[in-house]
Amino acid sequence: MKYFRGFAASALGMLLFMFLVSPPLFAAEAADANPAGSFMGLIFRWLNILLVLGGIWYLLKKHGGAFFRANAKAIAASIHQAAAVKAEADGELREVEAKLARLDQDVAELREGARRDSLAEAERLKASGQAEIEKIAQAARSELDAAQRAAKQELRALAAAMAVERAGALVHSRMNQEIRGKLFHAFLGELGRSAN
Repeated sequence: MKYFRGFAASALGMLLFMFLVSPPLFAAEAADANPAGSFMGLIFRWLNILLVLGGIWYLLKKHGGAFFRANAKAIAASIHQAAAVKAEADGELREVEAKLARLDQDVAELREGARRDSLAEAERLKASGQAEIEKIAQAARSELDAAQRAAKQELRALAAAMAVERAGALVHSRMNQEIRGKLFHAFLGELGRSAN
């Protein structure tokens, strides 16, 4: 608005200047046959320019204000939104920087946790291995005990068989016909008694 007033004042000053310097030009106008090149043609051209500029000023005054206010509001809203986005991005940047600052500590904690887990797993495997070794040793002892019992029984059976065989051979060598007959009669007597 201030600029327009300055422009309007300048335009009015120019018009005044033209009216002041126009009398010598009126004399020259009479000699000129072309009305567009005359002083009055010059004045009408300037008046035409002033009318066009006045019309543009009127349209800008009437419709331009609302347009420029809406445009200014849209720009202000965009600036406000951009400021909010920037603040959010700055917050995220601070979070990322804080996480990066804690990264070494987190890595150290992860390594310590992995070391503890590794030691615990090694202890568990060692205990599990000891338990397996103990189970295998117990199974081997049980198997050895069973084999020892079986060997003892087999040895007893063999000893008994050998003793019976030896006793049979000894009895057979000492037994003669007379003893066999007595034994046979004693056996038949026993059989007869048990039948009654």
